[in-house]
Amino acid sequence: MAARGTAGRSSDTSGTATGSSVLGAGARVRGRVQGSGDLRVEGRVEGDVTVSGDLAIEAGGAITGDVDAASVVISGALQGDVAARGPVSIRAGAQVTGNMGGAEVSLDEGAGFSGRIEADFELPAELTTGGGRANAPARRR
Repeated sequence: MAARGTAGRSSDTSGTATGSSVLGAGARVRGRVQGSGDLRVEGRVEGDVTVSGDLAIEAGGAITGDVDAASVVISGALQGDVAARGPVSIRAGAQVTGNMGGAEVSLDEGAGFSGRIEADFELPAELTTGGGRANAPARRR
């Protein structure tokens, strides 16, 4: 039931050094979790999570709240929205409910997802220069 690293306190939590923290499998946190560096969640968090580094929700881990991180990998459960500056990866076996926003969002086969995905991307040139069917004029019958 021990939490390792700076993320183990059960109210507002902030790390003082940029490193990696682990919320252990038996730990349960109620309240906002904030910190610098990376965070791996093996236990349960009921509240928003904001970290400057990467966030990993391991299989068996769960977050109920919104997430803000550099990148997010979900193998466990998440109920909340994600705002990532980098990629968001939802792995096989994960159960996710919420809106995903990131530089790219990937869903593995076997992942459970309910929500909306927002990602910036560029369309291929053939779709934007008139060479493809996307810009072809509509025909009336």
